[in-house]
Amino acid sequence: MWKFLKDSGYLFMCALLVIVLAIAILWALSIGTVKLPLQQIFAAVVNQLQSDTPIDALGKGPIHDIIWLLRLPRLILAALVGCGLSVCGVIMQAIVKNPLADPYILGISAGASLGATAAILLGIGLSFGENFVGIAAFIGAFVISLGVLFISNLGGRSNSIKLLLAGMALSSVCSAFSSFIIYFANNKEGMQTVAYWMMGSFAGARWDNLAVTAPIVILAVLFFWSQSRMLNLMLLGDESALTLGTDLHLYRQLYLLISSLIVGFVVYSAGMVGFVGLIVPHVIRMLVGTDHKKLVPVSALTGAVFLVIADGLCRIIIPHTELPIGILISLIGAPCFVYLMIKRTYGFGGN
Repeated sequence: MWKFLKDSGYLFMCALLVIVLAIAILWALSIGTVKLPLQQIFAAVVNQLQSDTPIDALGKGPIHDIIWLLRLPRLILAALVGCGLSVCGVIMQAIVKNPLADPYILGISAGASLGATAAILLGIGLSFGENFVGIAAFIGAFVISLGVLFISNLGGRSNSIKLLLAGMALSSVCSAFSSFIIYFANNKEGMQTVAYWMMGSFAGARWDNLAVTAPIVILAVLFFWSQSRMLNLMLLGDESALTLGTDLHLYRQLYLLISSLIVGFVVYSAGMVGFVGLIVPHVIRMLVGTDHKKLVPVSALTGAVFLVIADGLCRIIIPHTELPIGILISLIGAPCFVYLMIKRTYGFGGN
């Protein structure tokens, strides 16, 4: 009976978060420099769904273009980024058994910033086309994750401590190279571009990019949801897992690579967005506990809702100006994390 009630509460929370996400998207579609009533939004959505013409076809009117070409792609991207980063935070914290872990702590963030800095200031990757900065950042993030795995396996098999130390070492190296490039580039316009890219933005969202990012994030989240038993074992430690007949070594490396793939595509699509993978898993553990079967989907939905609302706020806080998403997330995330640290009833894994 108690198990049924607990499962019912978890399913109700998931259903509620889906409803809240839909409401948040409708709210964010209606606000901005041009305010749109809900009737016009519904009409534009229904007309496009019933139409056989492409979304970007000419002559469909300004309301259609605002909704389908500007706002809806960026809101879907915001939901995907929030979903991906939140789940990556859950996975990273399980891999290294560290409550301070997030998608960027293992050097992935520094690798992405090095790739973007090299692309913007040195022109590396221009052959990739107009998205060369994002692609270079993705390559940097993925290469550093491979480097973390390689270094952590030197001198013996990797474990959570070696992964963490390898990530910190490579993060310092990447930051040093990024600073070196910025120092000698002497390109003020390029430096401004690097700074803006580091703050993150969903303004560049397009349907063709979403067609690549969405399947990767969704499939990866579903995969991690199916791995809840292994993730629960990781919290117990390698020795306890071995006594239960499971070797976590290969699983840990596989999860790190898939997490890096998510972060790489998120960085490619939206730039650097921090704190989501750190804050959301902590808050959700306080509500549903440490069972990853519940933690993964609830964190994914919560992260999606959080970034959709945050993106809407970024477009209305300062009139006629868009605030970079990274600034707002840091202003919200840092105080929340400090509160969690000083809350006596909270520890890694909940109460």
